[in-house]
Amino acid sequence: MQKVFTAALGADMAGLIALLSREAGAKTRFSALQKSRKTVLAISVFCACAGLTGAACATTLEVADDAPVWAHAGAGILLYAHIAGGALGLLMGVLAVITRKGGTVHRAAGNVFFVSMFVTYLIGAGVAPFLTDGQRPNFTAGVLALYLLVTGWRTARRGDFRAGKSEYAGLAVALAITGLGLLFMRMGAASPTGTVDGSPPQAFILFVAAGSAAAAGEVNVILRRGLSGAARIARHLWRMCFSWFIAAGSLFLGQPQVFPDWFNASLLPLLLSFTPLIAMVSWLIIVRLIWRRSI
Repeated sequence: MQKVFTAALGADMAGLIALLSREAGAKTRFSALQKSRKTVLAISVFCACAGLTGAACATTLEVADDAPVWAHAGAGILLYAHIAGGALGLLMGVLAVITRKGGTVHRAAGNVFFVSMFVTYLIGAGVAPFLTDGQRPNFTAGVLALYLLVTGWRTARRGDFRAGKSEYAGLAVALAITGLGLLFMRMGAASPTGTVDGSPPQAFILFVAAGSAAAAGEVNVILRRGLSGAARIARHLWRMCFSWFIAAGSLFLGQPQVFPDWFNASLLPLLLSFTPLIAMVSWLIIVRLIWRRSI
């Protein structure tokens, strides 16, 4: 499960956790305490992942036979929690897309999608530094997926979406992703193998395109000092769907060994991987061209 387990790796976790824990306009002592607890919990999970995987040093999450019992148990828990979270998140993504937007089912599915994928990405981020194979492309993909997930979810929860420190932090992350994509493209072209940790330069177009679009979105929010109506919905929509797309592609295209031969020989892996992008484009058209007049 190498690529499934490492596709959602995170970086700059402190900034992204701050994005999650900071509620717009919440200034009471009670809400501050809630935010502190969320931040502490997220950091604790991240540190626990790092600690439990400290005995692991492999291309996948494995521990030596003579490792302590707690290390074997911890590695197993993290592995299955990561896989289960990703699987549940993929299913909830489908449910969120096909149900009425803004309805109870849509909101519930979206919340479960967020929590599931957040856990999946956070575990991957904690494990990544302990894998021996090069993980730079997967690490960057995880940063992108986690950043889009958190900012997309927060956009939906903030009815009165106003620009703040979160958007400046998001802009820094988006620019970093874009820069890494360009750097990896150059490194791959100059490498004797023609790749960076096994990924060809063409693969990093994803980082450049998505990072640039996300950075432009943050600049737009900052300059306009906020978003409302169709613009806010579109921001939520594309960020959540693109994060979903990264997870889907990591499974259906990145893990052919877990599927039967007939499945891999068909067009299903390609179709399932790009379903989130198809849904994203379809709903963006609806929001921008149809709903815009009524929102």
